[in-house]
Amino acid sequence: MSQPGVSRRRLTLALLLCCATLSWKSGPPPPTDVAAAPPASPASDGRDPSVDEIRERLARYHTGLADFEIDRLARTILAESRARGVSPSLVLAVIQIESGYYNFAVSPVGALGLMQIMPATGEMLAHDLGVPWRGPQTLFDPIVNVRFGIAYLAWLHREYGNLSTALAAYNWGPGHVSRQLAQGLPVPRIYAGNVIDAYGIHAARLEAWLGSSPASGSAETSADTKASTASIAASSATR
Repeated sequence: MSQPGVSRRRLTLALLLCCATLSWKSGPPPPTDVAAAPPASPASDGRDPSVDEIRERLARYHTGLADFEIDRLARTILAESRARGVSPSLVLAVIQIESGYYNFAVSPVGALGLMQIMPATGEMLAHDLGVPWRGPQTLFDPIVNVRFGIAYLAWLHREYGNLSTALAAYNWGPGHVSRQLAQGLPVPRIYAGNVIDAYGIHAARLEAWLGSSPASGSAETSADTKASTASIAASSATR
């Protein structure tokens, strides 16, 4: 699936430079794995019911956002996820693990917002996606933050071709992950496992709303988590 905007070479270079401080937590191809966005199943009133479900879930947590912002955020998560081939339930899982749904979360190393984007990464994504960059505070705009986070997840997934490895790179930094793979060393799986577990919880409800069973994805998730790092060594060597 083609993706608008993100410049692979420039984004790779920037991420390699900032990967040492990318995150503070321990830490089959995209068209067919669990990250693929399911088809829509419109409601009888013309509204996609998944927006209601996403809004309802967000509203259960202390997001620091007003009701109208939560509504816009739910719609953005759904639209951006579908546009980039990422399941909205996976996006919610990353938000849960990264920030606990709190829009103004700040990590000890400076990652910001719902999907905990580092400012250096955010600035590069802003340039590539044509989003005005007004400094690190830009990442406290929930719409901008999830647009960046979803685009970044989709890019990493294309790079590594493996969900759990892409999640490890989201948390640990693609530079670190690529070096581990090049040296034949294992990639940390704790963070990826936490996200995948949370993804399963969300998927059980969201995919049902969207008219797609998560059962087949569960087996793929298990296989993906156990995949050898050698399977993507060739693709990471070109980074």
